[in-house]
Amino acid sequence: MQVRADQLAAQLRSLRHLYTVHGDEPLLAQEAADTIRAAARAAGFGERKVFTVSGAHFDWSGVLGAAQAMSLFAERQLIEIRIPSGKPGKDGAQALQRYCETLGDDVLTLVQLPKLDFQQLKSGWFAALDAAGVVVRVDPVERRDLPRWIAQRLAAQGQRVADGDEGERTLAFFADRVEGNLLAAHQELGKLALLHPEGVLGFEQVEQAVLNVARYDVFKLGEAVLAAQVPRALRMLDGLRAEGEAAVLVHWTLAADIVALHQVQRAVAQGRPLPLALREARVWGPRERLVERAIARADAAALGELVRAASVCDGIVKGLRHPGWPLDAWDALRRLALLTMQALRPAAAARLALGTLPA
Repeated sequence: MQVRADQLAAQLRSLRHLYTVHGDEPLLAQEAADTIRAAARAAGFGERKVFTVSGAHFDWSGVLGAAQAMSLFAERQLIEIRIPSGKPGKDGAQALQRYCETLGDDVLTLVQLPKLDFQQLKSGWFAALDAAGVVVRVDPVERRDLPRWIAQRLAAQGQRVADGDEGERTLAFFADRVEGNLLAAHQELGKLALLHPEGVLGFEQVEQAVLNVARYDVFKLGEAVLAAQVPRALRMLDGLRAEGEAAVLVHWTLAADIVALHQVQRAVAQGRPLPLALREARVWGPRERLVERAIARADAAALGELVRAASVCDGIVKGLRHPGWPLDAWDALRRLALLTMQALRPAAAARLALGTLPA
């Protein structure tokens, strides 16, 4: 049975023998594991054994033996199996399937995994874990959901922002400062709990307390550009530059999205079904809906110009010069991002571009 992290507390009212937590958000994965451990202790699983699978030569006999051995200090025991790589190997896959077949009432098992790819999710060993217990999928908190997540965390510690526009502004400011870094967001929330009493927090209180600890990745930048979120995309570009990200990787991401837009638009214009065009352009996941919306807003000529602009920017990132374009690679990337958003959201992006395009 598969549940989201926010459904876990309700499910733990009736304990199962095995829980699997997987995902790439450290804070939420840790909180899910802590919640399971607390429920296990409350139910009398007093002894705890931890096994960390490191490499293909890990000895699984100790794990299988621990599940069958009687606890020395308690009637029940909690066994944790941590697989940081998400790849148990051939022997581990077989061992996990045998383990799931021999679960007893006196053992509660917690399996911790990172984010799994499509092939791992369809594997026999993961199917065995799913069939034997509860699988908790830990999804990252997307930027659009981050203000609500922050508001919920504030409420849990007896604090809240003001109603109306001021509160929305406060939450948006907080979200901008911690985007992509929930561990830091958790720390900043704790700081607010220490600095201020329960009740309403004003914008100035949050602004003075919350550090700029946002972390960005190039794929989220691509999503922001496709959605024509101009201030956010420019902020992410500045953040990636400050973090020392390679300009060539940022260009690769932006150019890949531009080429995909062009390919999909041309295929649809030639009469191919949109789902097929998206597949052929290797567009899937969150990008699928963003690309679908983007091609409805941009014409073929504009997309063709963007492909040429991406080619020019590629040369600048690699040290070449081009008339009318900035010499600095990051300034060129900024221009490419703005040109893309201008094509996808002409009115708003054009107004901003007039004052922000580097010369």
